[in-house]
Parts: sequence; structure tokens; C-alpha cells
Amino acid sequence: MAIYVKNNNDFEQSEPIVRECPHCGVHAPMVPTATPNFAELSDSRPHHAGVAFRCGACNEPRFARAAIRSFGDDRIILSSNLVEVERSKEHFQYNYLPKNTGRLLREAFGCYAADLWLAFAILCRRTITTAVRAELATTQPSFEQLFDDAARLAEIGSDTKATLQSVLFGTSAEPEIDADQAAVLIEIIKDMFQQRFVRTAKLRRAIQMRRFFAGESNPNVMPLSALTPRTNSSDA
Repeated sequence: MAIYVKNNNDFEQSEPIVRECPHCGVHAPMVPTATPNFAELSDSRPHHAGVAFRCGACNEPRFARAAIRSFGDDRIILSSNLVEVERSKEHFQYNYLPKNTGRLLREAFGCYAADLWLAFAILCRRTITTAVRAELATTQPSFEQLFDDAARLAEIGSDTKATLQSVLFGTSAEPEIDADQAAVLIEIIKDMFQQRFVRTAKLRRAIQMRRFFAGESNPNVMPLSALTPRTNSSDA
């Protein structure tokens, strides 16, 4: 696939570009609205060209740059591998997390979207530390176990696993990570928090609801109020 800027300034795409919009979250076509000028590109011969699009779903502007593959007399060929200025936000059910943990995880994901790998690594470790402090009285599995399970399922290499383990659980300064390691880390930490918080909360809630309806239909079943321990107002 390629993108062409013709000598009459026509902008031609071999295939429509469809991506997730960072504004509305919909996978929608990117419709070009402001495209490079053929004469200006031919004269300056830059390595990249900028293109302005609008989202086909919400009409918000989207900006991207594309590498220039070749210059010709009748057309200039751009790479279809567009690099967007704004990336889509990482979606996660933060409401299931403790307040401070959710805030830090959201900031960590923001650093990832901005290609700030070291800041992303630092905030991932801080998020884990905060989550551990908030869960001192809870049961297993530990975050180390969740990490091992996720790394095993993903079949990541031993070197990458050791680096990410040092990022999340090390005591020295966070090691530098590259884009590939950051891509693995974000999926690993999303899986860890999904398993530890989201899955646990949803499972408990589903069981409570099943017990409630079972008690409604069967008077011999202990009511939900008797199954759910009460907390003092001072503990809330």
C-alpha cells in the first residue's frame, strides 16, 4: 500500500486508512483534509511529509506524518505507515482500582502514548508499589505471581522478562527500556491489573447477585445481608 501526491496536487490512497480515533474511540476512516503540495515537496525534498485528516466518525482533526519513499516527475510516493501525532488512549476499567492506583496507572498509560519510555517504566513501578501498599491485608495471588503467569502465557524472552521484572519489582533505578519492551510491558501490566482487580471485583459481584436471587426464590437460602460482612462507618 502507498499514498501518492500527484503533480496536479491530487492526493491518492491505494486503500482507505482506518484507525481508532483518539477522540471518539471508533475505528473509522481517516479522511484527508489538508495534503502536501507537490511542488514544495519536490523543491525541498524532506524525509517526511505532514497530512491533516478528519475522523470519519466524529469529524475531529487528526494529524500524521508519513515517510517519503520516492520522488518522481509525475508523483511522489509516501509510505502508508502513518505516524499519528495523537495516539488513541489506552482503555482500562480504572473504576475497579483503588483511587491512587488508578490515577497512577492512567498517567503511566499517558506516558506510553507519548513515547516517554523511561517515564512509563517509572510510573509502572510506582503503580505496583502503590497497589501493594493498598492491598497488604489481601490474599494471593501476589503481583509477582501475576507477572510470572502473564510472562509465561505471552512467551516473552528471558532477557525481556528480566528487564521488565527489574522495572516493576527492582530496588535500584529503573532500567532503560525501548519501544519493543514498552509494548510488552503495557500489555503485561494491563493483564496483571485486570486479573488482580477487575476480574476479582466482577466475580465477587456476580456471586453476590446470584446469591441474592437464589435467596429471593428459596427462603431456605441465607439472605445476601448475612453473606456480606458489614463495615463500621469509621472503616468506610
